[in-house]
Amino acid sequence: MEQRPWLSSYDPQVPHTLSYSPSLIYSILERAVSRFPNRTALIFFGFTLTYEQLWAAVQQFAGALQAIGVTRGERVVLLLPNCPQFIIAYFAALQLGAVIVPTNPLYNEQELAFQIRDSEATTLITLDLLFPQVRAVMSDTGLARVIVGKVQDYLPPLKKLLYPIIAQKETEKVSIEERDGVFLFQRLMKMSVPPPTRPELDWNELAVLQYTGGTTGRAKGAMLSHRNIVCNNLQARTWYSGFRDGEEIFISVLPFFHSYGMAVALNLPISVGATMVLFPKFVAKDILKAIKTYQATTLPGIPTIYSVLGSYRDIKKYDISSIRYCVSGAAPLPGTVLHEFETITGGTIIEGYGLSEASPVTHANPVKGIRKEGSIGLPLPDTDCKILDMETGQEVPTGMPGELCIKGPQVMSGYWQRPDETRETLVDGWLCTGDIARMDEQGYFYIVERKKDMIISEGFNVYPREIEEFLLQYPKIADASVVGMPDKLRGEKVYAFVVLREGQQATAEEIIQYCKANLVRYKVPRKVIFRDTIPRNLAGKNLRRVLREEAAKFIDAAGDRDEPDEAAGT
Repeated sequence: MEQRPWLSSYDPQVPHTLSYSPSLIYSILERAVSRFPNRTALIFFGFTLTYEQLWAAVQQFAGALQAIGVTRGERVVLLLPNCPQFIIAYFAALQLGAVIVPTNPLYNEQELAFQIRDSEATTLITLDLLFPQVRAVMSDTGLARVIVGKVQDYLPPLKKLLYPIIAQKETEKVSIEERDGVFLFQRLMKMSVPPPTRPELDWNELAVLQYTGGTTGRAKGAMLSHRNIVCNNLQARTWYSGFRDGEEIFISVLPFFHSYGMAVALNLPISVGATMVLFPKFVAKDILKAIKTYQATTLPGIPTIYSVLGSYRDIKKYDISSIRYCVSGAAPLPGTVLHEFETITGGTIIEGYGLSEASPVTHANPVKGIRKEGSIGLPLPDTDCKILDMETGQEVPTGMPGELCIKGPQVMSGYWQRPDETRETLVDGWLCTGDIARMDEQGYFYIVERKKDMIISEGFNVYPREIEEFLLQYPKIADASVVGMPDKLRGEKVYAFVVLREGQQATAEEIIQYCKANLVRYKVPRKVIFRDTIPRNLAGKNLRRVLREEAAKFIDAAGDRDEPDEAAGT
């Protein structure tokens, strides 16, 4: 207990350790079907499937995949937004022992080709609107078969009739012929096939190649087994003890291709027999309307979602008080955003933490206990943590910052075909996260900064997140990001990228003077660059790598001078 002070802060109904029975990922859906066959599993622009109907669709597609040659161990790319085809393909391929490779539908051809080649995938499932990118890279990859669905395949009759007209106005018509390994999703769904033959799988077998977001460089495939994901699902279900089986309604707008979305917007709702209202992209008005229409109870999200919804100009037109729980992760949650959204809904935002390499959830604030603002919360059951000094590798005293290391059943086995990087990240069974954190006396953890993003200015450690949170307190600033740039005298100097609130005006000198009046010298930004938006990935993570590249171009153009009032606009 002395080594795990967080256990004393657990909600009383959350056990310190769990009992895990060996099972496979598709059993999460199978159990929901047996418990809630007639419960609506998903809603997609008015189209619905019950759990029993969803299971039948999964069995049909699994049989069809088997018939066209998909086998155990084969990598299957899902190039899909949140839609029924993603869920059907996900559970169908896993039944056959195939390995899912979730892929961002917004990838360009180069990014897509890299992930297909790196994973050595032979099958890809996508939508017709995304097929041109796939067709462009097919000859340069090892794809043997591509399965193409259409959005209108799973729409209500009237919307199915109108969709082709609307789609033609927005994009060029895509012509698809079934030849050279190209199959139509709906034809496979109507194919006469026997029930799929399930191979005897071990729950330690590879199930998902979850590519990291690439915010610090080239993406790597985290190897997640059935065991990793099943255990993490049980950890999350146990932690969120307030969920009512067979009664919850989730807004599933977090992208399923991301580890966070897959965990809390797909696997978690299915594990409690919830209804998922699917959205392929975030549109504030659509989300608010859906919450009101379906009386949604749970909204997993990222801080940007809560911020945009909370400040939506017509928010008062929508009764969203049905929301009971929000699960926030992937990026720091500003306190102002938390309080504003909770005031509007009356619900509770539970901030947590995770990473692709851990399936992904490792920490969360208690549901009923003390929730500490700014904290990622407590380690989940069976999750051990330690904080190591970045120079000595020794554990640091309570309250001191260091690299956060994690051990638990949800931690990956390594990076796909990256033995050197695996050895750097997994040390004696511990996952070295690359995040700088601290732990208080009650066992609550706080992320200070990513190790690679830390700035060393005049010999002092400067944490970008600290300065960003300070800048956000300035009433004219809506968003901010801070990076370090090389400096001959200081080692590194602070660059601040700032987005002003609508209708506000400010100068770089004004913001720098505000910082000088409240921060020690080495934390004060040397440059302020104004932007319309801060670049983030779809999980809401700050793309500091992009900003560093932009700052380098600015330095090349303007010269490496240190006048505090120098600024640029984009």
